[in-house]
Amino acid sequence: MKLIVGLGNPGAKYYNTRHNLGFMVTDELLNSCAGVWQKFSSLSQICSLIIDQQKVVLLQPQTFMNDSGKSVKEIAQFYKIDPDDIWVIHDDLDLPFSTIRLSYDSSAAGHKGVQSIIDELGSQKFWRYRMGIDQPPQNIPTENFVLETFTTNEQTSLTKLISLTQETVRQSLKNGISELTTAINKTTLTKGGINS
Repeated sequence: MKLIVGLGNPGAKYYNTRHNLGFMVTDELLNSCAGVWQKFSSLSQICSLIIDQQKVVLLQPQTFMNDSGKSVKEIAQFYKIDPDDIWVIHDDLDLPFSTIRLSYDSSAAGHKGVQSIIDELGSQKFWRYRMGIDQPPQNIPTENFVLETFTTNEQTSLTKLISLTQETVRQSLKNGISELTTAINKTTLTKGGINS
């Protein structure tokens, strides 16, 4: 069984912000499978699915970003899922906008949601789908930038990025995530399409 975690902040006012890319992708996955979110606890909403013949639990933490690990730990313990089978989808300031990279057993690099997961699990040996949002302009603090909505000019690439990430997750389930890592990490999504 795989635990696929979309990181974000709960609440409508945060939904379309840069920090909520993980929520957007897991919503897309849910909708493609005609699933429905169910409240597990005050910390978590989940949906158990079969995707490409794989048992999957989708999770959106209902904590705020900095406490995401509490939710991940709760669901991982309940379903007895090891860190190796946890896939976390999140925004990444260190990647150009609309780029996706896969990583495993790597540090949080300043992402507080990821750091919370590492702290709660006591391990960083889980997979991450890192979705680039780029660095903020010099006049905008990072904490403000990640809570801003995407610009009109970014919307087309955003839609493609969410679709690409969802498809990457599905291909990972079908063919194995480690087999895709090299190929995906050479791929950049641009406004004109996907360039390898």
